[in-house]
Amino acid sequence: MITFQEMKYQRPDLEAVKKQFTEITERFRNAGTYAEARQAFLDKDTLYKHVATAEVISSIRHDINTKDEFYDAESKFWNRSLPELQQYLQAFTMALLASPFRQDFVNEYGDLIFVNAEIELKSFSPELIPLMQKENLLAREYEDLLASAQVEFEGKKYTLSQMTPFKTDPDDARRLQAWIAEGTWYKQNQPEMDRIYDELVHLRDEMGRKLGYDGYTQLGYYRMGRNCYDQNDIAKFREAVRKYVVPAAELVYRQQAERLGKSYPMSFADNELSFRSGNPKPAGDADDILKAGLKFYSELSPETKEFFTAMLEGKMLDVLSTEGKSGGGYCTSIYDYEMPFIFANFNGTQHDVEVVTHEAGHAFEGWLNRKRVPYETIWPTMESCEVHSMSMEFFAEDWAEDFFGEDAAKFRYSHLAGALQFIPYGTLVDHFQHEVYAHPEMTPRERHDTWKRLMGVYMPWERLDGEIPFYADGEHWQLKHHIYSSPFYYIDYCLAQTVALEFWAMIKEDRANAWDHYMAYTSMGGSKVFTELLKEAGLESPFDEETLEKVCAKARTFLAEYDLSNIH
Repeated sequence: MITFQEMKYQRPDLEAVKKQFTEITERFRNAGTYAEARQAFLDKDTLYKHVATAEVISSIRHDINTKDEFYDAESKFWNRSLPELQQYLQAFTMALLASPFRQDFVNEYGDLIFVNAEIELKSFSPELIPLMQKENLLAREYEDLLASAQVEFEGKKYTLSQMTPFKTDPDDARRLQAWIAEGTWYKQNQPEMDRIYDELVHLRDEMGRKLGYDGYTQLGYYRMGRNCYDQNDIAKFREAVRKYVVPAAELVYRQQAERLGKSYPMSFADNELSFRSGNPKPAGDADDILKAGLKFYSELSPETKEFFTAMLEGKMLDVLSTEGKSGGGYCTSIYDYEMPFIFANFNGTQHDVEVVTHEAGHAFEGWLNRKRVPYETIWPTMESCEVHSMSMEFFAEDWAEDFFGEDAAKFRYSHLAGALQFIPYGTLVDHFQHEVYAHPEMTPRERHDTWKRLMGVYMPWERLDGEIPFYADGEHWQLKHHIYSSPFYYIDYCLAQTVALEFWAMIKEDRANAWDHYMAYTSMGGSKVFTELLKEAGLESPFDEETLEKVCAKARTFLAEYDLSNIH
């Protein structure tokens, strides 16, 4: 098997690629039979996957080392080139929608490709190309700024990811100082982050208006490919979160404050410490975690065993946190090699284990559906994808001893509690973005004030008193990469977390039955819209208020009855 390091990268000839797309589109338009149209359709699919493979390999290698001059130049090339290619893809999309063989394509590939094609036409125009290129450069500028961070703490310098263990240190004074040190770095760099985001907001607002929308929000939904729900559905979901999840999460935090001997509401630094003796930590280093991951996937099912073995043999994971490496974590597909890739930043916390379960949940779906045609049916829309990952985290709980050793009981409690704690935050991120794009004229200070106001609605457990720079001033939305790089991509996590909590409840009753439902959902790839995937797999929709009410009730009961007598 070829490894990631052995995969060759070569910048494609952009003009030649444009010519190829044009020729394929002409063949498609002029096809006299379905067989001819189908061949052009498949050729376009193959060409796109080849171009995407080069872009993904380049992007991963740049993220692994943002100081690499070669891949920095390639990153700039792709930021310019991808928007230019969009108009050639759109030309094919228009031909597809006008094809006399439409029903033949529906019969073979399903009607979703046409539903998504209609949305694609609503989200792009050639006049947006210069704006999209600038948008890419600004988003990359933000990512590179965070990747370059060197936080001074206790006489040494650390990346943002490397600061994470200090921010959960059981020693109150040390933990607080870590938060202050990191917050100070953000405050020092806030003028740049303010400038970048201000430019992005106005740029995106201009994009929306050029396409005839009243600002960016509707365009943002189309760019996310949302094909079965709208802003009204999301507004109702946010209301249900406020009604059911915020009170449940608040109870968790109140009990946490009692365990820690703190007054409620607590500071950011105290809210991050689940137990007085410390948060659950992995039982070993990165190699031990991957070894435990192999055991988990080998025992879970034959399919997951084959998948994770291939990932390790192909060295399709880069998980260590190093200087100059981009922050965060993600999973992506390298189409020509029919393999997913996992990028992460291990930092010695329970997050490391969740990477092996969360991102590998994405990767398993991509691997399971790697041969789907066309390529856009390999992955569903983002909220559907996050179900694969967040639910896989809960399946891994039965192997918690392998990952966490004596901290397994801590992990099971904090993992479920964390799901309830996360949904309000994720919903806040979404609500904030709706406010921002509804009022693009806001100043940076007004955006910070908007975030601080909404925190009072969704996160009343955070004490906003200025004790910790940046965080306690109500400004920490700026550390969320998605807000800069992928607007409106965050409520997806909350919708998915709701479904994942359904899986958690099913696992508690019958893991084998839950896995059957998971495989039914995951094996459909991106062949159906989110709500249909759920229905086909026998799952309830998060847009039904009752779903959120039920999973919250079950989780609250479980946490209330959880034996914490031997955990301090």
